[in-house]
Amino acid sequence: MSREIHIHVEEPSMEAFLRDFLPRVLPNTALWRPINHGSKPQLLKELPKRLRGYASTPPAFRPLALVLIDRDEDDCNALKAQLAAAAQEAGLIHKSQADGVEFDVVNRIVVEELEAWYFGDAIATAAAWPGVKPTFANSARYRNPDAIKGGTHEAFLRVLHGAGHWKDQTRLPKVESARRMAAHMDPARNSSRSFQHFLSGLNALVELT
Repeated sequence: MSREIHIHVEEPSMEAFLRDFLPRVLPNTALWRPINHGSKPQLLKELPKRLRGYASTPPAFRPLALVLIDRDEDDCNALKAQLAAAAQEAGLIHKSQADGVEFDVVNRIVVEELEAWYFGDAIATAAAWPGVKPTFANSARYRNPDAIKGGTHEAFLRVLHGAGHWKDQTRLPKVESARRMAAHMDPARNSSRSFQHFLSGLNALVELT
């Protein structure tokens, strides 16, 4: 019996992205499902109880967990420590402490939020929104997707406005954007380091199923 991977996310756009993207890149035999907590504070509040529930399940039937959370303005090291402590207090092993033994939990931080991953694949962005030129990624402000200042979803909306899309919108339609990008994104060319860390962590869990 294959173990299921539970992917804990904080909001609907990440759930929408994963539902459309992962079937394109994971083996058909992989069992997974996103668990949307509705907000970052709610994810952090509910996660310890969820992990304790996994720990009480016999190992052969225990779900594997991938925790995927935005950094936002938080201190990255402090956020990592909080996630690691939740796993350890539940009696589970997270990947960073595995040291050659099997693990139950992978923690991944999106730097700083989902839209940074879109900047990592300018070709996918151009395919999803005709008129956007992939050369926008050559701009110094966008060259490193994980270091964009001032909010990546605001920056991404400005790129779309420049090509005539959603000019009547003052905030990015996040769920629709997620679905559009999921249809075109190519993992091999994505330059976002946090995206690649997410993918490597997910693949490590798939190998344990």
